Amino acid sequence: MRLSFMGAAHEVTGSCYLLQAGEKNILIDCGMEQGRDIYENQPLPVAPGQIDALLLTHAHIDHSGRIPLLVKNGYKGPVYATNATTELCGIMLRDSGHIQEFEAEWRNRKAKRSGGEEYQPLYTVADADAALAQFEGMDYNVEFEVLPGVRARFVDVGHLLGSASIELWVTEGEVTKKLVFSGDIGNSNQPLLRDPQYLKEADYVVMESTYGDRSHGPRPDYVPALAALLQSTFDKGGSLVIPSFAVGRTQEMLYFLRQIKEQGLVRGHGDFTVYVDSPLAVEATHIFKDQWAECYDAEARALVEQGVNPISFAGLKLAVTTEDSKAINFDRGPKVILSASGMCEAGRIRHHLKHNLWQPESTVLFVGYQTPGTLGRALVEGAKEVRLFGETIEVRCRVEVLAGVSGHADNEGLMRWAGSFEPKPARVFVTHGEDEVCDIFANRLQAELGLAATAPYNGGCYDLVTGECLEPGNRQRIKEAEKAGPARRQNPVYRRLADAGNRLMNIIKAKEGHANKELARFASQLEALCDKWQD
Repeated sequence: MRLSFMGAAHEVTGSCYLLQAGEKNILIDCGMEQGRDIYENQPLPVAPGQIDALLLTHAHIDHSGRIPLLVKNGYKGPVYATNATTELCGIMLRDSGHIQEFEAEWRNRKAKRSGGEEYQPLYTVADADAALAQFEGMDYNVEFEVLPGVRARFVDVGHLLGSASIELWVTEGEVTKKLVFSGDIGNSNQPLLRDPQYLKEADYVVMESTYGDRSHGPRPDYVPALAALLQSTFDKGGSLVIPSFAVGRTQEMLYFLRQIKEQGLVRGHGDFTVYVDSPLAVEATHIFKDQWAECYDAEARALVEQGVNPISFAGLKLAVTTEDSKAINFDRGPKVILSASGMCEAGRIRHHLKHNLWQPESTVLFVGYQTPGTLGRALVEGAKEVRLFGETIEVRCRVEVLAGVSGHADNEGLMRWAGSFEPKPARVFVTHGEDEVCDIFANRLQAELGLAATAPYNGGCYDLVTGECLEPGNRQRIKEAEKAGPARRQNPVYRRLADAGNRLMNIIKAKEGHANKELARFASQLEALCDKWQD
């Protein structure tokens, strides 16, 4: 029984864990990396076609974004997720496929002019559709069989609509171990969603550490703070631009803005317009409305039961088409622009930044975590100028952060979640945090809670029966590797070919003992294929 860490190890994004028990291979999350890559990722030690099942903690792309690629490369098994996660992935993975196609088209136009090689997208919208056909939505708190000898249960963790921690019971021979994968642990007392549920028992725990070294501080009263920012910005004649994650944060901000309008907290500009400029955010908002019964907290549920939509109000305009988006910049009245992406790495927000960063009367408000290496992080850290669409833009606007608005628990919340296990687990694996933060938080778990805690590296592998580390993983940073020699980044198309070869070898091994006539026919087909492709 082995657990390997294939992503988000000493890094914040790209969550992916491989659990192997006997002949069974199970993935927990299959996320895409976002922002700067610190450590060279290690390839999965098995081909996608050898994976038997995948469990998904939630829909964010850094946890789900490579599922279509996995399916494209041969994965045929089920993808288990909560009902709301399944619904959200229906829009988010298609959107990701569209982005991959758009980037490939853009790169290939440049390659044609320069004579460069054709760029292949990681996957397409069609690949995303194929992956979505393999999703199986599950209810919270219902135990189900993943595979013979493997049972699972999703428990609400309060991070995003449908987000979950996963309890996993795995039996190999006479040994049964319980694993808990935290997913992203939610912040307490946030709008719309329930607080994270605490779990009590586990042999091994894999937990995130995004804010493992930081506290959100005293919970601010978000509504007055946001109202004051609106007032000062509108009084100067500017716009409030909010780079916001399309799924989760956008809906929370709509909740606050509804309260501000309802209570008349902005004087002289009470009829201000709020634009949601993201087709993905628009679709996600509809899903939030539909999934309230299973996911909303008591306050939001009460509003719905009174006939009040907690994320809708007068003056809310949804921009879907490109023309809708462009028209926003011609609206000279007081307005809020909520647009994706939340870290300003892609999407329509970059156009709104281009139109507003240089204007002293405008305000850019960040309401979520900004990964190192992203445009959002640069602006938060005080960049004086940035490059957008090949143009240098001077940053003259006001840049603010609404403190405490986070979908992630801070270090106190993480410690409360980890401290709920009794008896103590054999080991806690700390992942999904910045390089130094993973070690800081692992050390804190040991010092304050007396937990055996480890921050594994990418490719690290542990025996869950003996607790032994079988493979320490890759500890060499990419920059250090580049100093030592040219970086060796494996071509994803070649990796697909290698995975297909591994899958073929497994089929060949399974044919042992079959009829000679069948084996001879198979061998002839393979020899013909080899003759065709041999140099």
